[in-house]
Amino acid sequence: MHFASEQRLDGGVLERAFSFGDIPGILWTPASAPAPAPAPKPLILIGHPPLGLRRMYPRLAGRARHYAAEYGFASATIELPGSGERPRWAAAEQARADLRRAMEAGGPVGDEIVDALILPLVDRAVPEWRAVLDALLALPGIGGPVGYEGGVISIGVRLARVEPRIVAAGLFAGSLVPAAMYEEARRVTIPLHVLLQWDDEGNDRQAALDLFDAFGSTEKTLHANLGGHTGVPQFELDTGARFFARHLNRMAHRT
Repeated sequence: MHFASEQRLDGGVLERAFSFGDIPGILWTPASAPAPAPAPKPLILIGHPPLGLRRMYPRLAGRARHYAAEYGFASATIELPGSGERPRWAAAEQARADLRRAMEAGGPVGDEIVDALILPLVDRAVPEWRAVLDALLALPGIGGPVGYEGGVISIGVRLARVEPRIVAAGLFAGSLVPAAMYEEARRVTIPLHVLLQWDDEGNDRQAALDLFDAFGSTEKTLHANLGGHTGVPQFELDTGARFFARHLNRMAHRT
């Protein structure tokens, strides 16, 4: 992992841009990290839609600063495959074009389009997240436990299923869900906090509800708010942070 730049944000939060191979990312740590500390900091992996880190930066950095300043958590994000300045791949570009045509036509988005758009992204992104997580947990002052939030919900489902170091997840219902993800969701057992915008113009509300129902977790909460995709109430930021504080701190005390 190579750190290319760093800057101090409000409250002494340290923001460092890094690269892991050809994967760009950003790490935020509270004022006391990465200097030696009595206990390693819990870590939250912040996901985002495939719109590019530059475009998503204000929202990602705002959440990261809140986690660091209010709860003492470190957090990190990475550029998704095929997004931002990373190389495109033809199949994903074709799937995006097919999705745009289907939505402009006003008809239903077929399963083939959803699978072609989401499943290859999940297959590429999840191994990258896990490799970056290895590197992050090797840094001084960061030792977990680990949470995951946001992003393409299918990436969160896969990570929650296959990555044992992730002990809690906050998922944003607002992206297309392949049928195969419902079976994966049944094998997810960690605590979940799921956020749904009830009037999200690009989201299949019933699919989001069905996915929530499919999760195998015995502790799962659904927060539904009126409004579109970008109308998430500000109070949900702290609601999600308290969810992570409860579960990450509890697991930290066990280790």
